[in-house]
Amino acid sequence: MKRLVGLMVLVTCFVIHGKAQQIESIEFHLYTDSLKKGVHNYINVDGKLGDGNWRPLNSKLIQFSSNAGTWDGNNLIIDSSYNKDSVVVTAVLKGNTALQKTVTIYMKRNLVGERLKTEEELMKEWDNNSGKKGRKRGN
Repeated sequence: MKRLVGLMVLVTCFVIHGKAQQIESIEFHLYTDSLKKGVHNYINVDGKLGDGNWRPLNSKLIQFSSNAGTWDGNNLIIDSSYNKDSVVVTAVLKGNTALQKTVTIYMKRNLVGERLKTEEELMKEWDNNSGKKGRKRGN
């Protein structure tokens, strides 16, 4: 009898704990405000648990879809030929399809390939700047 009561208490504890760990809602918590073409853009989705804590969710728990690009796990890859100003992304919890969110993420604009200075150019610039500072001090 004691074993039966102990087993019932144990099962009740697991049930209560299991309910607290269920995902009650999902949210996008993006690391960036825009997407870039030709790179892996990580799309972060977190689930709010019954105990109020947030848990990061991956593609094992979330079904991702979008109006453009291809998916590699949580990463959205936009082709370089994509010419719209935004992408609509939807995340659906696989275990409860009623929990879903959609967000519009804008594309990064003005991606100009900035040319980095060579070592020689930097050294010349530093030499010029250090000389100017020396003259200001009266050297």
